[in-house]
Amino acid sequence: MRDQYTYLLVDLFCFVFPFAFSFHPRFRFITQWKYFTVPCLTAAAIFLVWDAIFTHIGVWSFNPNRVLGVYVYNMPLEECLFFIAIPYACVFTYYCVDRYINLTAYRRAASALTILLILFLTLVGATHLQQLYTSVTFLLLAAFLTVLLVQRAAYLATFYLSFIIILLPFFISNGILTGSFIQEPVVLYNDSQNLGIRMFTIPFEDTFYGMLLLLLNISGYEYARRKAVK
Repeated sequence: MRDQYTYLLVDLFCFVFPFAFSFHPRFRFITQWKYFTVPCLTAAAIFLVWDAIFTHIGVWSFNPNRVLGVYVYNMPLEECLFFIAIPYACVFTYYCVDRYINLTAYRRAASALTILLILFLTLVGATHLQQLYTSVTFLLLAAFLTVLLVQRAAYLATFYLSFIIILLPFFISNGILTGSFIQEPVVLYNDSQNLGIRMFTIPFEDTFYGMLLLLLNISGYEYARRKAVK
């Protein structure tokens, strides 16, 4: 069965509500666009290169029946839009959490969680070097978390809470992309390049791939915002 709008609809579903609420007087996330835009485009460029390489070497591929058929190099247009739509929704969520919930008291707990994540990611990544999706994702995230830990990034507690909030829409949208609710998945994974652990149909690595994408966006957003204040 062909439904070429599947991936595009997932992108729109993730983007449309945060975008609409960005104009609400209570949130006014539109005032943050000047801090969000450049970090988002920078992170998107990094992930698109990574994505293109992994598509080329067969770590994953895209179901031609579930995309429009417009490609940028070897990736469908919807995959490019994904790196705008998802970070926008997640940075909007982060902005709202930061605006209305004070998590200063949880900074030590966030640091402890970061250390545990670094140890876990490093151990699993280093012992699965043959599985490229696992090793590259886990080791890059561990390295980036280490940098933030050394820098004593004050926003990690807010990030972790935001990530927990995002998990439900993540499982819905990523579940669709990997085939949880449809007959054919949009994204096809080569299981020889990952741990083979699925959360329903979602590869275990997707959680940490998403975490790295969002953390890179939020770190860039925080850097731009604080630089403007200074």
